[in-house]
Amino acid sequence: MADIRIRKRKRMREKEIKAVVEELDAVFGIPTFTEKDPIDIAEGPDFGLLFCGSDILGMIYEGKPFLTVRGLHKFRPERRFVTVDMGAVKFVTNGADVMGPGITEADDGISEGDLVWIRDEKNRMPLAVGVALRDTEGIRMKDKGKAVMMLHYVGDKLWKAGE
Repeated sequence: MADIRIRKRKRMREKEIKAVVEELDAVFGIPTFTEKDPIDIAEGPDFGLLFCGSDILGMIYEGKPFLTVRGLHKFRPERRFVTVDMGAVKFVTNGADVMGPGITEADDGISEGDLVWIRDEKNRMPLAVGVALRDTEGIRMKDKGKAVMMLHYVGDKLWKAGE
């Protein structure tokens, strides 16, 4: 297990789980956790973490729940994505922010400040989670500069904590 500091882990109540599940289901348009799943919440180094059993499948960033890369692999959502070209993959998996010219596709309805997940154009597999710095139209314009600020990616400490 990777060296990640996790503090104040506690079991969530059904009512709390229901609120988180409803938010996640609204964001992704697919069922994720259920109210009966044993979900724990904990403080991570940069944001809150949601455990389902021993797996970290969710996160809470600035009060908004979202899936981690492992959670994205498990539930396979089709909303809130930004697709990058294959040339950008090595940079994204090293934690670099996503730049406008490297984006090939973006989901409708993304607003500035929304949490989004990044996938590659060939395999369409989740690579990272970040914060959109532009809305959908701004992302699709492919202007120079940062389009998504990275929070969590394949290979970081949070990813390695699940190994």
